[in-house]
Amino acid sequence: MGTGWTKDSMPDCSGKTVVITGANSGIGLEAAIAMAEKNATLVLAVRNMDKGQSALAKIKAARPEVQAELMKLDLADLESVRAFATACIQKYPSLDVLINNAGIMNTPYRLTKDGFESQFGSNHLGHFALTGLLLPRLMSTPASRVVTLSSIAAHNGRIDFNNLDGAKGYSSWKFYGQSKLANMLFARELNNKLAEHGLNTISVACHPGFANTNLMSFNSGKRANPFIRLVTNLVSQSAYMGALPTLYSAVSPNIKGGEYIGPDGRGGRKGYPTNVPIIDRLYDAEVSHRLWDVSEKLTGVTFSFEQQ
Repeated sequence: MGTGWTKDSMPDCSGKTVVITGANSGIGLEAAIAMAEKNATLVLAVRNMDKGQSALAKIKAARPEVQAELMKLDLADLESVRAFATACIQKYPSLDVLINNAGIMNTPYRLTKDGFESQFGSNHLGHFALTGLLLPRLMSTPASRVVTLSSIAAHNGRIDFNNLDGAKGYSSWKFYGQSKLANMLFARELNNKLAEHGLNTISVACHPGFANTNLMSFNSGKRANPFIRLVTNLVSQSAYMGALPTLYSAVSPNIKGGEYIGPDGRGGRKGYPTNVPIIDRLYDAEVSHRLWDVSEKLTGVTFSFEQQ
């Protein structure tokens, strides 16, 4: 499924509104450019507005007539998440695709404004809250989708419910893997709940393989050191190729909901979008239900699947 699929395979997206978190660089920016070229209306949800302006200029250079707007969103701050969601719902009467793309990786130990370990807080809890707050708009939009980015790092991850804040010991890579596994479990569990309520909104997880993006700077804002850049260039694929699973998940008519889309090459590191069956092994209903309950309690965001 999907082998050889590129952005040239995308259908026209005229009339569709797409929110992309972290759209100022890397995979988010590549996805935004592709969506703009297919005539989508874009909401670029970014933490750094200056970088967002630069990204917007690149998008408009690719598609001058694009309808695109920058909106401030800091996923490490639930107040910011709530403000963004409120503004988005007030301004946009429909929401066809929410792409939960933004993320941080392998960061030193620190807490978010709300006291969460930063990777779990930004990568999972911020997106969990954002999705729940935007869900009414998604459910009122026919055939809408939620696309949540996971990572190869999730494949060996584990949710440690007894140490979610890292107070009992912290490993940056371990906590990154935990956050990305949470993304995957959330995407599958959300799709299960949408289906149980007979809704036509679907949820999909995806991963970019080993893509050469600014995550390699480990959220420092600086270029990665020369050795890391050399190794990365040898084994990784471009941000454009890394964005293909996201785009496929967002627009392909073959997506039914609940899938996990990633590159089709060896080890899932490179290649074209395909269905990755490992999600069926990694998804654990008991863990996912507990993660959902914990996430609602920590964020204060309760999902309602009743259409208004």
